[in-house]
Amino acid sequence: MKTLQDILHKVRLTKVSGLLNEEIISVQIDSRKVTKGTLFVALKGVQSDGHAFIDKAISLGANAIVCEVLPEDIKENVTYIQVTNSHEAAAIIAHNFYDAPSEKLQLVGVTGTNGKTTIATLLFNLFTGLGYKCGLISTVQNKIGDEIIPATHTTPDAISLSELLANMVEDGCTHVFMECSSHAIHQHRISGLNFKGALFTNITHDHLDYHKTFDEYIRVKKSFFDNLTSSAFAISNADDKNGKVMLQNTKAKKYFYSLKTAADFKGKILENALTGLVMLVNNKEVNFRLIGTFNAYNLLAVYGAAICLKENEDEVLRVLSMINGAEGRFDYMVSPSKIVAIVDYAHTPDALENVLSTIKKLRKGNEQVITVVGCGGDRDKTKRPEMADIAAKLSDKVILTSDNPRSENPNVIIKEMEAGLDSAGRKKSISIVDRREAIKTAISFANEGDIILVAGKGHEKYQEINGVKHHFDDKEVLDEMFLLLEK
Repeated sequence: MKTLQDILHKVRLTKVSGLLNEEIISVQIDSRKVTKGTLFVALKGVQSDGHAFIDKAISLGANAIVCEVLPEDIKENVTYIQVTNSHEAAAIIAHNFYDAPSEKLQLVGVTGTNGKTTIATLLFNLFTGLGYKCGLISTVQNKIGDEIIPATHTTPDAISLSELLANMVEDGCTHVFMECSSHAIHQHRISGLNFKGALFTNITHDHLDYHKTFDEYIRVKKSFFDNLTSSAFAISNADDKNGKVMLQNTKAKKYFYSLKTAADFKGKILENALTGLVMLVNNKEVNFRLIGTFNAYNLLAVYGAAICLKENEDEVLRVLSMINGAEGRFDYMVSPSKIVAIVDYAHTPDALENVLSTIKKLRKGNEQVITVVGCGGDRDKTKRPEMADIAAKLSDKVILTSDNPRSENPNVIIKEMEAGLDSAGRKKSISIVDRREAIKTAISFANEGDIILVAGKGHEKYQEINGVKHHFDDKEVLDEMFLLLEK
């Protein structure tokens, strides 16, 4: 049993009203989950303010409240703790309440615009292959060893995160690999955690609906490295123009990986084909199952992290050569009539350009590249015309379609994408709102050897329309259409 005094360790307090020897049975940020003996943390969110639910939490049994603004009506027998930032306080409190699980693990965080899921998944698979019991926290799924736990966010909320890490400790995990999104960093979901290491992939145009400016997006990502301790390691992409900036102020030991310049972890692509990559990694030739230049970077980052975690170099490369990437990341299939289809999560201009550039390099002749792409609703609108322009410039045919329109009209989203097309782009593009019909049409355009890219949703098994998630799986639809084609 924990007391308030125990779990407020290192929390920056502004004011306390009430007793600190109260016993706390649970910590919650959702008032609906409050029971007797709960500490309720009132968070100011984008869509709601937890301060409005303080009275409800107390009525359900909360005996302590953490908040940024004290309520006017102070209840007897309730302890109120005022803090400057309740998001940060929630993370530190959760860390304390669950017995500091991150300090009992080799916790490695991965941040950047693209590649987070692949790198975290590769690290999980690599260290599992090296004989460790591992945890994974990613966009696609969370895992404790072989147990799969569905993921609702790239990085869980602070309370759920420490609880998940505690479960990993209890189940015998030694290593945990975790995506750290810019939202999670900014909202202090990872504050108070003890990271053994951190990796930076790259940074490009994304999440400006949330961060507003690119400079602010960079600042948030960089703050993850700024807060590492001197006992941690930090690995960054030397070929990204902000790769060195990320590590400018970190106390952690610095390492870099690169395909273009001298680095601690240096790679060179010898062969890049649909059968995989052949690379030199620190002058050792290795065959990998993954495809594309972007995956060459991902593999170097993973290799670097393993070396920093004191693993044997030859054994790391041996196991890495045998494993696959994450679901929905350059996930390809071939129809009986030899049409190649690739499903990829590319939902930013840079990610789409990377995937299409890779596909063009993999072509052996004059195969068509047919791209099906949309843009999500209620997200950064400025990338919509850019996404359409990139698709048109790097494809032979383009079908603009619906992604997750959320609360927006998909026709409006597509119109905003069409605005990015020049006359040549318009000639090779059509718009079909229904995503299933768009995929079916792409297949009807394709001949033997042609390559279809279905971009944007990757691993997702749903389409969100007006707040409702409908089952939709790009790979499932492709399979279904390929079968129809053969009949």
